[in-house]
Amino acid sequence: MNKTFLTVLAVLLVVIGFVAGGSLFTVQQTEQAIVMQFGEPKRVIQEPGLNFKLPFVQDVVYVDKRVLSVSTQREEVVTRDQKRLMVDSFARFRIANPLQYYQSYGNLQIAYQRLETILNSQMRQNLGRQILNSIVSGERSNLMNQIREQVNAEAKATGIDVIDVRIVRADLPKENSEKVFDRMRSQREQEAKEIRATGAEIAQRIKANADRERTVLVANARKDSEILRGEGDGEKNRIFADAFGKDEDFFAFYRSMQAYRGSMSDSDTSMVLSPTSEFFRYFDQQTTGDRATN
Repeated sequence: MNKTFLTVLAVLLVVIGFVAGGSLFTVQQTEQAIVMQFGEPKRVIQEPGLNFKLPFVQDVVYVDKRVLSVSTQREEVVTRDQKRLMVDSFARFRIANPLQYYQSYGNLQIAYQRLETILNSQMRQNLGRQILNSIVSGERSNLMNQIREQVNAEAKATGIDVIDVRIVRADLPKENSEKVFDRMRSQREQEAKEIRATGAEIAQRIKANADRERTVLVANARKDSEILRGEGDGEKNRIFADAFGKDEDFFAFYRSMQAYRGSMSDSDTSMVLSPTSEFFRYFDQQTTGDRATN
């Protein structure tokens, strides 16, 4: 009998252990749980720890509690100024209400698809109302906040809280990029021509000012030299006048010697004058003196 009792006890312990194992479950810190009974949700557990459920009757559906992200496929968007953009974007979200999330989607893959559709739609609508400069400039942050609020408004009813929306890349199509590049190159070439023209104009102005200053400096120097030359000639004439007043014959002789030297210094010079000319009077006196000596 003892053996039979031990066998029954062992069986009971196994059954109890099996039942206990089927009634206990653990919720991790990164998870939330929904206790389901015959497909109907009975309670939601959002705190981590050890929990109980009815074995064989209730099941547990685990829902991720972490911040998740969904990325969109590259989409073409036409802006308000008719510019085409190829846009990549993503959104980060968390499951705030596990029961609403489960009733709306059932699993995470369907939730990803739905959020991607909402995000693409809001991106096209909002970017289509903007001009290109607003999308690529510092206004993008405000635009992203606006899109996040609109995406969150649609997703909130399904238990999802969208916490961030970002544009990863916003590129022009290849053919548009080439046109933009050509236009930018033309603009830079035009700016270079304008800068060169401005530089040439400034250089011409500087050169003209330098030429004018040089002309003024040369004119002033010539004026000063003429004044000094005039003063020198005046002083020379005064000296000559004083000398002429003291000895008229010597002054006349000296001036004649200067005239002889000036006119006869060039061996190629030919002079046709009368021998009795006043110019040769000192030659005549020298000749007369020589004859008297002879």
